[in-house]
Amino acid sequence: MKVLMVNGSPKSKGNTAAALAEVGAALEGHGIEWEVFQLGAAPVRDCIGCGKCGELDCACVFDDDMVNELIKAAQQADGFIFGTPVYYAHPTGRILSVLDRAFYAGGAAFEHKPGAAIAVARRGGITASFDVLNKYFT
Repeated sequence: MKVLMVNGSPKSKGNTAAALAEVGAALEGHGIEWEVFQLGAAPVRDCIGCGKCGELDCACVFDDDMVNELIKAAQQADGFIFGTPVYYAHPTGRILSVLDRAFYAGGAAFEHKPGAAIAVARRGGITASFDVLNKYFT
């Protein structure tokens, strides 16, 4: 069993990464492998619903590599955890753009697999962030 954790923070060693590492330690205690897919700080395009992914065999037409790499990693995973810092009472735009494109272009890689969300904040917005991220699982 392998869990793919998506870190929606631009910081690879920030609070969201620390929260994901805590979950990873708990998973290891149950014999479950895990890896973090770091979204990084490079610009990410939004999905424009062009439908070209249907012609490209589940690959996004925007060749920024990140989304297509995520789809490939998701195909090998048995479950997911999406992590985000909470900025201005919602998840980062980065994780939303990536997940929109990944689910549109390669939704089959995520189907029928369990998932969970982690939101890291010092103030409000966690409930709204959980709500948005959990909708990808339903």
